[in-house]
Amino acid sequence: MRFLIVIPTLNEYQNIGTIYKKIVKLYKKANILFIDDNSTDGSKEEILDLRKKNKKVNYIFRKKRLGIGSAHKLGIKIAKKNNYQYVCTMDCDGTHEPKSIKIMFRHIKKYNLIMTTRFTYKNSLRGWSLKRIFITKMRYYLVRFILNTKFDSSGGFRLYDLNKIKLKDILLAKDSNYNFLWESAFILELKKYKITEIPIILHRRTLGSSKMRFKDIFYGLFYLLKIFIVFKL
Repeated sequence: MRFLIVIPTLNEYQNIGTIYKKIVKLYKKANILFIDDNSTDGSKEEILDLRKKNKKVNYIFRKKRLGIGSAHKLGIKIAKKNNYQYVCTMDCDGTHEPKSIKIMFRHIKKYNLIMTTRFTYKNSLRGWSLKRIFITKMRYYLVRFILNTKFDSSGGFRLYDLNKIKLKDILLAKDSNYNFLWESAFILELKKYKITEIPIILHRRTLGSSKMRFKDIFYGLFYLLKIFIVFKL
């Protein structure tokens, strides 16, 4: 089974080697695509070193910060172009555990998209700061309430079956940053694709720093209301 794992990066030098080792230990045949948004901390050099060791490691180095959503879209486009049936997207910061991909594959035959939820286990956000917990929960409940969706749709740890999901439907989500995650899930749900989610523990980042800015949070609320008006009214 050929599948592609897409990992956006922005100044994740400290985490790239760790996530790579976990992936190749579990999925020796997986191809990995790093999409880097002009990191300045040595991330690109780390990725190039991994490429020398393993030809299944591929990369795209972008010249500026174009957003995590645009990285997801680009990775999915490349997967489709290269005839991968399955594409997994995940973060590089250590919060997503690669062993969960095996659980996703147990369900993918019955579904078109497997997402992950951080709100099944009682302590799934253990170790996170109160501010991060508040932001995560606030976004979760706002998206659920405003868009009337049943999923934890703002997470980027997913498995797509590209034989069942049309690329053009994924690309209907226009945002290029964090909002792409819940926007794309919402659109695919509206189009009646078969979606489910599996529970995960969202590990606390231990190295590096979050790339989310306050302006991302405020713009996210504005964009959420915009999508509500477009699709619900």
